[in-house]
Amino acid sequence: MESAPTPSAPKPDGIIQKFTSNFREFNRTGALSGILLLIVAVVAMVWANSGWAHFYFEIWSAPLEISLSSFKLDKPLLFWVNDGLMGLFFFYVGLEIKREIKVGELSEPGQAILPLMAAAGGIILPASIFLILSYGKPGAEGWGVPMATDIAFSLGLLMLLGKRVPNSLKVFLIAFAIFDDLAAVALIAIYYSHGIQFTHLALAGGVYAMMWAFNFLNVRNGLAYFLAATVMWYFFLKGGIHPTVAGILAAVSIPANTNLHMKHFVERTKSALDEFWDEKSSEIKNFLTREQLDAIDEMDDNIEKVQPPLQRLEDSMSASVNYLIMPVFALANAGVSLQAQGENDAIGSLTWYVFFSLLIGKVVGITFFTWLGVKLKMAALPSQTTWTNMIGIGFLGGVGFTMALFIAGLAFDDPARLSQAKIGILLGSFLAGTIGLIVLRLSLKKPVLENLYRI
Repeated sequence: MESAPTPSAPKPDGIIQKFTSNFREFNRTGALSGILLLIVAVVAMVWANSGWAHFYFEIWSAPLEISLSSFKLDKPLLFWVNDGLMGLFFFYVGLEIKREIKVGELSEPGQAILPLMAAAGGIILPASIFLILSYGKPGAEGWGVPMATDIAFSLGLLMLLGKRVPNSLKVFLIAFAIFDDLAAVALIAIYYSHGIQFTHLALAGGVYAMMWAFNFLNVRNGLAYFLAATVMWYFFLKGGIHPTVAGILAAVSIPANTNLHMKHFVERTKSALDEFWDEKSSEIKNFLTREQLDAIDEMDDNIEKVQPPLQRLEDSMSASVNYLIMPVFALANAGVSLQAQGENDAIGSLTWYVFFSLLIGKVVGITFFTWLGVKLKMAALPSQTTWTNMIGIGFLGGVGFTMALFIAGLAFDDPARLSQAKIGILLGSFLAGTIGLIVLRLSLKKPVLENLYRI
């Protein structure tokens, strides 16, 4: 009797290939950036409460000066992170918003109604809860802190569930988070800006008009827009409007048209490939002929013309925003000392105002306003979803993190209150994200295929 063959051990190259495939999928879906933000936040908290805590706070308060001839701008490193790098982040967000409005999920009014309702609930209720809890007490000026949802973090958490997440649920989360961000930008521009200098704002307006002139003239050089946006950022800073608002405005001015129709792109590229490949040139082993180099230049020119500048910029910035700008921001802002500061406790009433506003306000506001939109027959529930799924998404909406930390930095001048608010943000975001994942994990149907992230 022959013995059954023993299963062979998996080949190392097969394991590596599967791991790299899963890694690429994590990166594509956004799960990797969310995990990275979580790791960085933990590192910041541990560092800020370790024996090297003084190094942490000294680094971000260290001065950094930019000077050119008589021009000089001397600010602490934390300013360059929160106002400089985050200006680029808001520029990237602006590109996403414009693309979604032109050709994405927000291009059809009917598709945008339900996410807009959800965003309204996720803005009104958290702010209302915060104002009720803090009425007549110190810290009431922070009512805008629990309004916004961190798109990258919440989407990254959702993508951890892999193929069981229907695309409609992902789109819904992205859409209402975008509306949240727009409201946050308006709040920053109107409520958290001060000391308005109209001369500088007029100069900023002139630069912005020039950017739209670039658009009208079909200028497609990204450097021209970058330089103009940088000047506008400076005038916003001097004009009393938070300079990150310049990032959103600059993104709106970027052209979203193509200079070459797709059909013509295919025809010209095929022609260039025919010029590149012929029997004579293929005999040369190490170098290309002049004709082949010309063909490559023509293909490069076609590739540039067929891409809308907006889409090209968004694609080129994606990695730097997700894996550099946001982690650096999290590292600089998530480190909060848990030790009492003078007469103030590390965890105070302000901590709980933020905590409950994020955890309770977001899920109730998002879910109730979504239910209201469906019951009033203004829109339908996203396909392949249930109300339990929507509750889970509502909890993920309570992951304020990056945006909440950013607004808290604008709202509170007192370091003790800022620290209390940050602890509330971190606690509320962590618990909201955890509950949201559990609810969705239990309520979403398991896919027929093997889970994407198992190795």
